[in-house]
Amino acid sequence: MGILSWIVMGLLAGALAQWIMPGKDPGGIIVTILIGIVGALIGGFLAGLLGIGEGRAVDFDLGSLILAVIGALILLWLYRKVAGRPA
Repeated sequence: MGILSWIVMGLLAGALAQWIMPGKDPGGIIVTILIGIVGALIGGFLAGLLGIGEGRAVDFDLGSLILAVIGALILLWLYRKVAGRPA
């Protein structure tokens, strides 16, 4: 994927993750994009470990978006545990 696709995917995944798991989180749109991008990496890595997909978010499709949202949810949960905020 190109950089613009990663940014759009990150924004969508980060926004969906923050919508699914509401709460007070840091930052604005830039942090949301970064949460989504890192979430895509985490989700792709976990998919590779479980043997589903290619182990990475390759295309801008529904499967990649779902992986990114799952990864972003894990990232938000970990952040809240480390920061001491309720999950």
